[in-house]
Amino acid sequence: MADTYTTLWTNDLCNALGAGGFEGEPLTVLFGGPHTSMPSFTRAGVRPGDRILPIRVLRKQVWVLGALEVERTVEYDAVREELNGEEQARLNRWGLLETSCASEVLLGAPGAPLAFDRPVPPDLLGRLTYRSRRGERQIKHVVDGELRSAVSLQGVYRLAPDSARELAELVGHTPVP
Repeated sequence: MADTYTTLWTNDLCNALGAGGFEGEPLTVLFGGPHTSMPSFTRAGVRPGDRILPIRVLRKQVWVLGALEVERTVEYDAVREELNGEEQARLNRWGLLETSCASEVLLGAPGAPLAFDRPVPPDLLGRLTYRSRRGERQIKHVVDGELRSAVSLQGVYRLAPDSARELAELVGHTPVP
């Protein structure tokens, strides 16, 4: 069964993507690595068929930026040798996401387009739930429908099925079965 994960993007990255004209383009490539600023999707357990929802925190709200259905993961050091021409073009186009600490590349079919106008409604934010081997947890620091600290969103985290479905609906993407 496929899972849905979120990954937190910085506002600086979101501003650069907006200024670079990426809004409205479907996500096709994501980069992961060993650091908090670029967490590892592989270490989080992401597999082909899973969905990644990049999010941002701005003005005490969580915003869902798009969706990517993972087709495959390639080690960063081997990415240039393993990609075909179309995949190379996608990698080059989304190179703004790449940093010096990248160690993996996620490739996917065109997913939900990048958009900066999809806030998570306050009631959903209050019940947004993640799951792990240890059980389920809601995000911390939500007060009166506002997020007071983004610390519990930093990383790559697997959503509980109901939360995954609701966020997928928010981006207009068909839920993962």
